[in-house]
Amino acid sequence: MSSENQQRALRPRRSCLAVPGSNPRFLEKAQGLAADQVFLDLEDACAPLAKPEARHTIVKFLNEGDWSGKTRVVRVNDWTTEWTYRDVVTVVEGAGAALDCVMLPKVQDAAQIQALDMLLTQIEKTVGLEVGRIGIEAQIENAKGLVNVDEIAAASPRMETIVFGPADFMASINMKSLVVGEQPPGYPADAYHYILMRILMAARTHDLQAIDGPYLQIRDVEGYRKVAQRAAALGFDGKWVLHPGQVEASNEVFAPSQEDYDHAEMILDAYAYCTSEAGGKKGSAMLGDEMIDEASRKMALVVSGKGRAAGMRRTTSFTPEEA
Repeated sequence: MSSENQQRALRPRRSCLAVPGSNPRFLEKAQGLAADQVFLDLEDACAPLAKPEARHTIVKFLNEGDWSGKTRVVRVNDWTTEWTYRDVVTVVEGAGAALDCVMLPKVQDAAQIQALDMLLTQIEKTVGLEVGRIGIEAQIENAKGLVNVDEIAAASPRMETIVFGPADFMASINMKSLVVGEQPPGYPADAYHYILMRILMAARTHDLQAIDGPYLQIRDVEGYRKVAQRAAALGFDGKWVLHPGQVEASNEVFAPSQEDYDHAEMILDAYAYCTSEAGGKKGSAMLGDEMIDEASRKMALVVSGKGRAAGMRRTTSFTPEEA
């Protein structure tokens, strides 16, 4: 993985807050919330007549707002509409230096990502921005996008995340449900398992993050938590939040527990010591009653990485006597 992609992969995205780009009050409030990522929306959250003005509102808030500690993203409209190119040009020319990623919805094939990449490169060269710094998030929202998700994931070095868009996806496959993110009635298993795993495999193959989409019952925090736990258990990095009440739950679900984080750091320390000259250059070791080896180290790296990205601090320390 390139150093640039490594930096991108470390962006915390436990909670990805959707904010209508046409609503200054919401844009102001979002800056004070504890979401890891905020995406300012020009697509579904903006009425067609509001989109032109919303572009300029987003530019103003990106440039003048305090987004400290947050990944800053703008979701543009999809390529089948008449708005996409103007969304990208206006926002990136006006606030490209204050933007981390562009999210492209309803992605169906690699060519759509490549087209966005080319447009971003042209704008960056024109206005003097660093070429390639702005990342791309691809939203998978229909069957064709899922079938082509591997090609989409590999379409550009700008790619950072693959995002599941459940509402449009459910409609595209005629799923018998009106509650976004919930299981369809009468189905005895998890109807989303294949979809989520397919996205996750494509993301991990290409060193990208995988993000679960929204849960529209915004006042049902426990329902949100339950759905988020499913995605987190599979290995997803985060989930959309549509309401401030969902932010804390998402941050909690997609971060390791303090106990797991401490244990992961202990495994890394113990393995590093035991494979060193001082530790006898052993290939495996004991940490208490647990045998650890290279596979243990790789698993611990995942948990420790999530904990560090979430700003966690360990509460234990390793001593050689424990190995």
